[in-house]
Amino acid sequence: MKIIPVLDLTQGLVVHAVKGRRESYQPLSSPLCRDADPFAVVEAFLSLHPFDTFYIADLDALMGFGCQNRLVAALRTAFPGIVFWLDQGVPEAREAARDAIVPVIGSESLPAVERLQRITAHDWILSLDFFDGGLKGCSEILDTPQSWPERVIVMTLNRVGSFDGPDLGLLDRVRQLAPDRALIAAGGVRHGGDLEALEGRGVHAVLVASALHSGSLELSRPSGAAP
Repeated sequence: MKIIPVLDLTQGLVVHAVKGRRESYQPLSSPLCRDADPFAVVEAFLSLHPFDTFYIADLDALMGFGCQNRLVAALRTAFPGIVFWLDQGVPEAREAARDAIVPVIGSESLPAVERLQRITAHDWILSLDFFDGGLKGCSEILDTPQSWPERVIVMTLNRVGSFDGPDLGLLDRVRQLAPDRALIAAGGVRHGGDLEALEGRGVHAVLVASALHSGSLELSRPSGAAP
């Protein structure tokens, strides 16, 4: 199962996302890196494992404060071997994938199912954004799985950074709606046991941040890395 590190970006810094309460997110403090600089955080993650895909949540864009496109472009330049999944919450502005950027469009940014059906990007990812079991955005999205792209994130916002464990029941529910889609779990992952439980359910990939920073999820280091 593919593990995808997460960068939650606000005003040029990586912040610690906890339970979806964006207004209270603070700059990241991690034993892996010296500060909340996004470049340092990516380097720190790469010291743990040779990840080839990262997920970026542009929280400024999601909260209506403007996109951090210059920072995203600089990350692409600094790490040319990495593919970035990017959620900025503005589908109209991002329907075409860019080099090394795969757009993620969250349900919270889709007030009507018709907007989902109008997305024409060749390669994009839908994020089903749940909070306490309810879907943020248009609930009718769950009634039209035929409109979903090949890859779908099941995002449990209230479990992000919580170490409460993934919502396996919710994943099973979405799996029943779209058994042919590649599901990506997000929120609550604590340790290798959670990864095994997700993999046993046929989950394709998982988004992780807190468990990597805390060291509770241990991964093999790349060859030649310092202990």
